Amino acid sequence: MKNENVFIALLHYPAMDKEGKIIVTSFTTMDLHDIARPARAYEINRFYIVQPIDAQRLVIKRQIDYWLSEEGRKANPTRYEIVQLVRLKYTLDEVVEEIERERGKRPVLVGTDARQYPNTVGYDFLREEIQKRERDFLILFGTGYGIPPDMMRTFDYILEPVLGAGDWNHLSVRNAVAIILDRLLSRNRC
Repeated sequence: MKNENVFIALLHYPAMDKEGKIIVTSFTTMDLHDIARPARAYEINRFYIVQPIDAQRLVIKRQIDYWLSEEGRKANPTRYEIVQLVRLKYTLDEVVEEIERERGKRPVLVGTDARQYPNTVGYDFLREEIQKRERDFLILFGTGYGIPPDMMRTFDYILEPVLGAGDWNHLSVRNAVAIILDRLLSRNRC
């Protein structure tokens, strides 16, 4: 993997609802496939799904298990390949601990949000840091109405928002992941 020092995580908890309350969001089938695809295309190390609710985890695990089975592999070899990158965890702490255990160091936590924060960095800066291959980076994506601000403030960096041509800024997380990975890891930009 070219970008073995890059990991991504989709957080179903903690997330916010439109009033800013902390919630757990539901898994969306499209997220599994449509985030694993760019994860594979940009050759990152792993794609984590953080979901603490057992009933939701069962749905996710069934999908992962099917695509990793011999039947799933025969039905769609490409999907088999991309789903190999996916790991299911209960908490963000479990994700960080696994990366630290496997890689021997704590990853740099990079939040993504449609808002600006004091520790917001640009894509050029983070791309250069990733290309040094000196540290591991865990890029975190929120669901619902995003990652709570209190948690965002604990991250090492926060990427500047993905901005379109106008002031409308409500991309799906699937779109945001693809755009962000392209800005950070595309051969066209490096």
